[in-house]
Amino acid sequence: MDTLTHALSGALAARATAPDRPRPEQLPRRLRLWVGFWAAAFPDSDFILRFVDPLLYLTTHRGITHSVIMLPLWAAVLAFAFMWITHKRYSWRAFVGVVALGIGAHILGDVITAFGTMIFAPFSDWRAQLPTTFIIDPYFTAILVAGLVASAVWKDTRRPAVIGLAVLAGYIGLQGVLHSRAVMAGEGYAARQGFDNAVVSALPQPFSPFHWMLVVEHGNEYHLSYVSLARRDLPEPLPADAWWLKRVYASYFPADKLAWFQVPRFGEKPMEAALAEKVWHAESFARYRRFALFPAVYRVDEGPDRTCVWFNDLRFALVGRDMPFRYGACQTAGAAWKVYRLHNGADGREILDAIRVEG
Repeated sequence: MDTLTHALSGALAARATAPDRPRPEQLPRRLRLWVGFWAAAFPDSDFILRFVDPLLYLTTHRGITHSVIMLPLWAAVLAFAFMWITHKRYSWRAFVGVVALGIGAHILGDVITAFGTMIFAPFSDWRAQLPTTFIIDPYFTAILVAGLVASAVWKDTRRPAVIGLAVLAGYIGLQGVLHSRAVMAGEGYAARQGFDNAVVSALPQPFSPFHWMLVVEHGNEYHLSYVSLARRDLPEPLPADAWWLKRVYASYFPADKLAWFQVPRFGEKPMEAALAEKVWHAESFARYRRFALFPAVYRVDEGPDRTCVWFNDLRFALVGRDMPFRYGACQTAGAAWKVYRLHNGADGREILDAIRVEG
């Protein structure tokens, strides 16, 4: 989830739990709100790793700064920092509960997205995820803003903030119900195809809580579809030069009229698939393996001097947009495979950035 929405959630949670008449040793309402705001933004401070190594960032983001195990330590550190910033007008004890609340709100906000959150770091890299909410959800953010605005209007009571959190919980609950319906649509497809032991996932999509991407994993093949749980009729065909948002909206079909796409994990050509599988299991590619949820070959580049195998993660597939986080390995003249990041420069040309291998 975006950092601003996290920060707003911390502010609203801080306001909803504020005493009506703070004692002298307690934080005044305005300061309490700002402490909750900045504390909830803190876990995303791990973004600085992006400038050190982009793959390291992908594999460690939402790690120790998002861990419930590390939460008491971060709460204490930030509480003392806020005490110093306010020139010791308030004890660290006045800050620590609000800080913990803000960090906890951030962790919960990330757990409900598809990226996953390492809540037990550093002891485990398992990522908790209940994918009900897209990482940028304008409705989610609007509810938080409405709660804070109402709290500013009715300053003498925390009731507007409590109501705002209740509405937000109801919205997330609705998303959970819609997620279950989307999974059922995918399970119905898997059953009709006669797939045994298929794994069905539903991932939230931008712009509407009724839009979902369905992923059915069967062996080394993915079956993808985009469903709108609110749409009953097929979308009208669009011209090739239609606005991007219109093309995105038109890509979601009714649950009973879905269009499915098959994507082999390692590609369609046997020789390239064998090479791609070899690269995928290489030790140098271990970090990307830990990150990718639905890895699939993007392409294989074979030249006279160099061979490259590129992967992307299908959880980021969106109509009309190049998938981010493309990584691969290249081999030159029989040398060892080296890991690279593939991305587009400002002029649209593809750029290969070498990635340092751990160890």
